[in-house]
Amino acid sequence: MDILRSVRAVAEAEGPGVVDWDRAAAAAKRATDPGSIALTDAERAGYATDVRDARSRLAAVAGIDFDVPDAVEVQNRHHWIDASVGTFRRVMDPIEAAAVGDGEEVGAVGNPGADSLDVMPDSAPGPIGPAPGAAFARDLSRVANTGSMAFALGFLARNVLGQYDPLLLADEPDADHGLYFVHPNIVAVADALDVEYPRFRRWIAFHEVTHAAEFGAAPWLPEYLESRVERGIEGMVGGAGGVEGTAGRGLDPDAFAELQTAMTAVEGYAEVLMDRAFDDEYADLRRKLDERRGGGGPVRRLAQRLLGLGLKRRQYERGAAFFRHVADARDIEAAGAVWERAENLPTAAEIDDPEAWLVRVDP
Repeated sequence: MDILRSVRAVAEAEGPGVVDWDRAAAAAKRATDPGSIALTDAERAGYATDVRDARSRLAAVAGIDFDVPDAVEVQNRHHWIDASVGTFRRVMDPIEAAAVGDGEEVGAVGNPGADSLDVMPDSAPGPIGPAPGAAFARDLSRVANTGSMAFALGFLARNVLGQYDPLLLADEPDADHGLYFVHPNIVAVADALDVEYPRFRRWIAFHEVTHAAEFGAAPWLPEYLESRVERGIEGMVGGAGGVEGTAGRGLDPDAFAELQTAMTAVEGYAEVLMDRAFDDEYADLRRKLDERRGGGGPVRRLAQRLLGLGLKRRQYERGAAFFRHVADARDIEAAGAVWERAENLPTAAEIDDPEAWLVRVDP
C-alpha cells in the first residue's frame, strides 16, 4: 500500500474522458493492501461446498430453479477492483460520451454540488475565439473525477465481502454473470466480529447465491434494472430519452424511484431467504454485522455516507421487513411471487404496506 504513489497516479490522469479509468484503478490498488488468497485445500473445498450447498438449500426452500454462475472466483482486493472497474465504467460511459462528444459542461463526478467546468476542446470557436483555460479546467475536472472513482473503488475493495454480478449494461448481452468472494475481507471481518470463519464464510456464500436465485427466478430483472439506469442517465445528460422537463437537470425521478424500489426488493428478499435457508446459527452473525455496518470511526462513516451505503442499509431493512411480513402471512414461496413478472414488484408505498401488496397480487 503506497498512498504517495496512489496520489501520483491520480495526478497523472489523462485522456479524452472525464475519468481516466486505468489511473483510477491503479490509484485504488496502490492505496489498498491486496491481502492474501493463499488458500489451503480445505478452504478451497469449503468455498465450493458452501456455494453448492447454498444453491441446493435455496432452491428447496424458495421453490426456485436457478444456476450459479460459471465464474465463481475467490479474489483478493486488487482482483475485486479489476473486476468492478468495468461496472463503474459502463455506468459512466453515457455521461462521458455526452460530455466529450457534445461538449457539455460537467462537474466533478464525485461531488454533485461542484461548479460546472467547460470541457469544450481548446480549438472549439466561441463568440470570441477559444475559451481561455479550457484545457486546464478539463484536466482539473478529470483529475478530480479520477480521484473520486479511485477513492470509491479502494474503499469498497476493503469492505466488500462477496458480490453477485449480473453484469448489467454489459457490451455482450449473453455475458455470463459472476460470483466473487473477497477472501481477505471475509477472514478479517470474521476475526473482527469474533465469529468462526468457516460459518461466516458460508453465511456470506448463502447471501450472494441468494442474489443469483433472484435473477434466475426473474429473467426480466436485468433488463428492467438496466432500463431504469439508462433512463436516469439520459435525463441527467440531456439525452433524447430523458423525461421532458428533466433532461440535463438530474436523474429522471420516476426511473430513480423505480430503481430504488426494485433494489429494495432485491436486497430485502435476499436477507429473508438466506436466513430461512441457512443451515446453521446466524442470529449472532446478523447482529454483529449490523452493528459493524452502523459503526466505525468518523472517516468510515463519512465514506459510507458519500458512497450511499447508508441508503443501502435502509434498503436491507425496509425490504426485509416487507418480505418477513409476506412470508409470515403466507409463506416464503408466496414472497417469491415478486419475481414472476415486473408488475409483481411492490411499489414504494407497498414496501411499507405489505398487506396492500398481498391484496393486489394475491400470491
